[in-house]
Amino acid sequence: MVLVGIQENGNGEMGLSGVSLGHKNKYKRMNSELAEDYDDASHHHHQEDRSSSTRKYVIACAIFASLNNVLLGYDVGVMSGAIIFIKEDLKLSEVKEEVLVGILSIISLVGSLVGGRTSDIIGRKWTMALAAVVFQGGAAIMTLAPTFGILIVGRLLAGVGIGLGVMIAPVYIAEISPTIARGSLTSFPEIFINLGILLGYVSNYAFSGFSVHINWRIMLAVGILPSVFIGFALFIIPESPRWLVMQNRVDEARSVLLKTNENEKEVEERLAEIQLAAGPGFTNGEKPVWRELLSPSPPLKRMLITGFGIQCFQQITGIDATVYYSPEIFKAAGLEDDSKVLAATVAVGVTKTAFIMVAIILIDKLGRKPLLYLSTIGMTVCLFSLALTMSLLGQGQIAVLLAVLFVCGNVAFFSVGVGPVCWVLTSEIFPLRVRAQAAALGAVGNRVCSGLVAMSFLSVSRAITVAGTFFIFSAVSALSIVFVYRLVPETKGKSLEQIELLFQNEHGWLGSEVELGDAENLVQKE
Repeated sequence: MVLVGIQENGNGEMGLSGVSLGHKNKYKRMNSELAEDYDDASHHHHQEDRSSSTRKYVIACAIFASLNNVLLGYDVGVMSGAIIFIKEDLKLSEVKEEVLVGILSIISLVGSLVGGRTSDIIGRKWTMALAAVVFQGGAAIMTLAPTFGILIVGRLLAGVGIGLGVMIAPVYIAEISPTIARGSLTSFPEIFINLGILLGYVSNYAFSGFSVHINWRIMLAVGILPSVFIGFALFIIPESPRWLVMQNRVDEARSVLLKTNENEKEVEERLAEIQLAAGPGFTNGEKPVWRELLSPSPPLKRMLITGFGIQCFQQITGIDATVYYSPEIFKAAGLEDDSKVLAATVAVGVTKTAFIMVAIILIDKLGRKPLLYLSTIGMTVCLFSLALTMSLLGQGQIAVLLAVLFVCGNVAFFSVGVGPVCWVLTSEIFPLRVRAQAAALGAVGNRVCSGLVAMSFLSVSRAITVAGTFFIFSAVSALSIVFVYRLVPETKGKSLEQIELLFQNEHGWLGSEVELGDAENLVQKE
């Protein structure tokens, strides 16, 4: 037998057999393991830093993109109080009062319709800039208006700007957000609408002490300030990666995705999904989007029913009537003093803004449908109770307290579900090719319904009483529960591209879930 000699040299390295001897080698291996542990810890720390940086960046983008929505909220809130003084200063009739309040919502449909096509041409980011500029012009005209006619011109221009801004913000945020946080981030525009409403109420209360000729002008002028900040936002926020892919600017899209997603593997997966969703016909223009929307395929038709329907139900349940005309509601219950009325409206604004935070926390944990159920059922109860209170109790201290309670309850339930979720759904259910213009159609439905309610509330209330009007709103709200149950699928935890698959067949559309594994199988079949 020949023995192979095993030697340890002075450095404690291996002999011919490959087995190490000597104590020095043992310590060397320990050092190697420590180095590996250090590398792992360093890598983990780097990942945490990147995750934190990514979250902050995406949140900043969502906040800046939502600034235009402050304009809509501020107009809704400030006009509820300013109209009291405008009516006195310019000697408006009840019909002119309704037209002045409601015309902005009606004309904003023009901005929303134009916004879909505009955002496909110049991009999501610059459409937001255009919205701010147009609104600023309208607000300036309203502030200086000497007559009712000039005031209407300012309202028309401001309405177009608001229509552009309201339509594009949810689409942009949905397109830049990571899947896991898309619901919360896409709710940001609703937060800023509520913040705007609250600021409008506070502005009413703060400036009501000035002379009748001056106070409402100051109230309207303050609304210009939020749009100024949008100019600064343009230097921070990126363009939507999905729009960049539509323009064949794939490298730029990858760069944006690297900033908004936590790991590179996920970035490549998302980019592949976006390119697949865009398809080869995107840039060739094989079929215009408007024609596709006018003669939709069965899956797109289901998406349009869901998106357009939830937007209309958000408004025909009377939320804008409750907010615009809350002073009238409280006066009908027996509250006479203007300062007390405006103070009560501030309570409504605080409630509406506070409860939107509940939706932000829960929308990606519980999902969209549970919040919609909670919201629509709660609103139905509050609207019915408000109608019952005003029909049975008439005017008095108890009637005022209950009216304030049920109005606050209604806006609270609205903010928890229907308010933010409807914008989340319409920004995430449509295919990339038609997303902007289909979402614009949903926004048009929302604004038309808002305008019709705002322009008819006083007349209808005079005809069938305020109580009768709210009985109608409660009945419509009850119908919205059925709509949610039958026609709104759950989209929580799915990418925008996977959500499309929910509408590929009627079974998936009618409220059932498609698991991610099923989605992958469908993609493979295609």
